[in-house]
Amino acid sequence: MTRVGFVGLGGQGAPMARRIVDAGYPTTLWARRPETLEPFTGTGVAIAATRAELGAASDVLCVCVVDDAGVDDVLRGPDGALATMGDGSIVVVHSTVHPATCIRLQDDFPALHVVDAPVSGGGQKAADRQLLVMVGGPVDVVARCRPILETFGDPVLHVGPLGAGQEVKLLNNVVFAAQLALAAEAFDLATQRGLDRAAVASVLASGSARSYAAEVVAGGGFDLDFLASVAGPLLAKDVGILAEHAALTDSTLLATADAALDRMGVARPSAEGGAR
Repeated sequence: MTRVGFVGLGGQGAPMARRIVDAGYPTTLWARRPETLEPFTGTGVAIAATRAELGAASDVLCVCVVDDAGVDDVLRGPDGALATMGDGSIVVVHSTVHPATCIRLQDDFPALHVVDAPVSGGGQKAADRQLLVMVGGPVDVVARCRPILETFGDPVLHVGPLGAGQEVKLLNNVVFAAQLALAAEAFDLATQRGLDRAAVASVLASGSARSYAAEVVAGGGFDLDFLASVAGPLLAKDVGILAEHAALTDSTLLATADAALDRMGVARPSAEGGAR
């Protein structure tokens, strides 16, 4: 069977890896924090001592770390996982990163195949095998790793060439950020007009304006303060990446997403790496 490696055993990555293990794939894990490996005790997984050891043990290597720097740190360099992966092996980037990060990996390691497959849904969806997976890459390479992706994902959508998965995921996240701003403003208006905010939340969950973002805002107390420390920096990162990659300037979508970031007290990074 295909040997699978996995790195990034956080709240979403750990159940993804567990579904791969449960499907019977020979699986090797590597983690910086030993405590993240403890839930896999007794499952039969192999534990790599180094990134290079992880690469040598993987025909398909799944990477689910936080950002671009984390992806490069795991994969690149003389001690990185890609230094020891065999020709024709596949690297699957589940992290939400800049499309160029994935394309550069492919350019720099032409003997390997790179697929970008960011995910959406959270840890419970992964555990339930219902994670949304957005895949970019060549048709034949995606077909080779699809059975692995389907151990935790449904639907698994092939959305285009390498980098397209990241673009679709970023667009999804920017639309979500914009909807957060709209929902928070709607609840502000409801308060000003003396309307029952709980009733407004029910309407926005069931009516023609139904919105998951409105449910999130209502569940957090009708403001975005509760999201600031949890999701604010990640949304800011993603809004910044899409704004730079798609050269967004005069964009209603970008302006509305920025409004949500402003309410959370965060700012998207500029193209130069500083705050907007």
